[in-house]
Amino acid sequence: MSLSAGEMRQKVLEIIAPWKGRRGGLIPILQALQGLMGYVAEPAVKIVSEELKIPMSEIYGVATFYAQFHLTPRGRHIIRVCRGTACHVRGSLKILEAVKEQTGCPENGTTEDLRFSLEPVACLGACGLAPVMLVDSQTFGRLTPEGVSGILAQFV
Repeated sequence: MSLSAGEMRQKVLEIIAPWKGRRGGLIPILQALQGLMGYVAEPAVKIVSEELKIPMSEIYGVATFYAQFHLTPRGRHIIRVCRGTACHVRGSLKILEAVKEQTGCPENGTTEDLRFSLEPVACLGACGLAPVMLVDSQTFGRLTPEGVSGILAQFV
């Protein structure tokens, strides 16, 4: 979601209002900020820091501790390529390379057009379908590098 600076400030103030003067609200606030913008933006962190009198370093410490928070914009579609043992043995590295080549997206990065984010993961728990990748919530198994382009074309 793209917000003007004024709109962002207003939304952030609405999110933190119930937590002013209370402790324990940082994680719910970060979750709400990410829900609003798709990531935790630095200007929003500054507002939270100023309003709740929490150092930015403490906010970033929490945001970077938990894998659920993202500090940069993410793509509309999240591609997760399994790097578990079964997938590795059955060629997940070639799948990952095919995804990188076809999207131009680096590992743990996002395409410039914000279409895709690529996240290699330790295991998707679908070892019987190895090699596996997940695009958003759809699982694709028994992949070949040649089949990747047809899958990615489904996600505009």
